Amino acid sequence: MTYILSFIILISIVVFVHEYGHYYYAKKFGVGVTDFSIGFGKEIFGYNDKHGTRWKLCLIPLGGYVKFYGDTNASSVPNSDDQRDDLEKSKLLNYKPLHQRAIIVSAGPIANFVLAIIIFAIIFLTVGKDKTIPIISSVVENSPAQRAGLQSNDQITFVNNKKINSINEVAKYISLSDSDVVRIEVLRQNKPLAFSIKTETKSVKDNFGNNIKRKMIGIKISPLKNKLTREKLGPVKSIYFAFLETYNTIAITLSYIGKIITGSESADQLGGPIKIAQVSGQVAEHGLIPFLSIMAYISISLGLINLFPIPLLDGGHLFFYFIEFIRGKPLSGKVQLIFYKFGVFILFSLMFFATFNDLKSLGLF
Repeated sequence: MTYILSFIILISIVVFVHEYGHYYYAKKFGVGVTDFSIGFGKEIFGYNDKHGTRWKLCLIPLGGYVKFYGDTNASSVPNSDDQRDDLEKSKLLNYKPLHQRAIIVSAGPIANFVLAIIIFAIIFLTVGKDKTIPIISSVVENSPAQRAGLQSNDQITFVNNKKINSINEVAKYISLSDSDVVRIEVLRQNKPLAFSIKTETKSVKDNFGNNIKRKMIGIKISPLKNKLTREKLGPVKSIYFAFLETYNTIAITLSYIGKIITGSESADQLGGPIKIAQVSGQVAEHGLIPFLSIMAYISISLGLINLFPIPLLDGGHLFFYFIEFIRGKPLSGKVQLIFYKFGVFILFSLMFFATFNDLKSLGLF
């Protein structure tokens, strides 16, 4: 029940922020909104506001939606025999200028990125940013690290020319390296040394006991003098590093997806609702700050996925708007609906694959 409740809270907040981004700019540009739903399926609770929008909570907590006035299909393209008067047409999304439609559609993903930045900034401002200095506590026998010459008590300063600012960055930069060979720079008795080390990909358990595949070189990391260090940042620095963390997360995610497409990386780590529920429940047991952190990362993921140019997603709408900008006129509603049917197939295929990965990670396959 803890996992389920944590998942519902996390996903509801992230989805609400996403959909409110759409809602806010729709209202700003005069587009009518008939429904604002968190979840799908049967309505559990709801009410109508003074503008005629039905705010509702539905049974299946796996997303949400904002329904615009006059929408009769997924593409928001009105019927050719639309008999509405000019006043009613002014409330329709499809009758708005192209740039306004693009802002309304992109506002959802952007709201997710903003939520992540706010969460990270609050954490850096109140709890602090991790500044723990990593040293090598031990080197595994016959490992790539030992063969390359790394030793215990070496202080890791750079991985692949990226400065190490916290202990958590070492494993992250090694695991997400574009190449099987990583460059490790260390301080040994205050003397800088550099090593090129070929990684090994192994199946390991993460902090929550989940099986994951990770590039490794055979070292164990500990804090310098066994001291964990967090530095509270000022408002400006908090926002700067929060923006940087969000940007880096987007870049790393896109890099991983690119590797999957090219076949250089396994897609086994892709997860779906079961994985999110499991992780959010496990993180919630560790306290509010870890829970907020995972919420920020999930928010980034939701915003990023929605920008993919797949019909039914926000990115699919933006892709059609781009075609409209190039052509000077939109694709016909019939053509768009064909693409949207294809988009449904793609999304269900991805959901099936992600759910299969979730079940496999639980040992059910």
